[in-house]
Amino acid sequence: MKQRYDFSRGTRGRIAAAEPEPRGKTRITIRLDEDLVDHFLKEAEAAGGATGYQTLINQALRQHVEGKAPKLEETLRRVLREEMRAAS
Repeated sequence: MKQRYDFSRGTRGRIAAAEPEPRGKTRITIRLDEDLVDHFLKEAEAAGGATGYQTLINQALRQHVEGKAPKLEETLRRVLREEMRAAS
């Protein structure tokens, strides 16, 4: 190892070029409740690493925005029918 190095011709900045962002994706900072993040992390683990937790959050948001997410009333009616059928 040298005692001194000459950095007079050195330049500042990245050594390697930054990776380009995927098209159609925007990097943001968002604060979510811990229990929600834990839920999606557990779902991602259950998938065996096939799907990441951020992808699952993105899918859930997309379903909600596109109106494809199950409606609470429909889900409640289905659960009640199943429970009434089981109790008979």
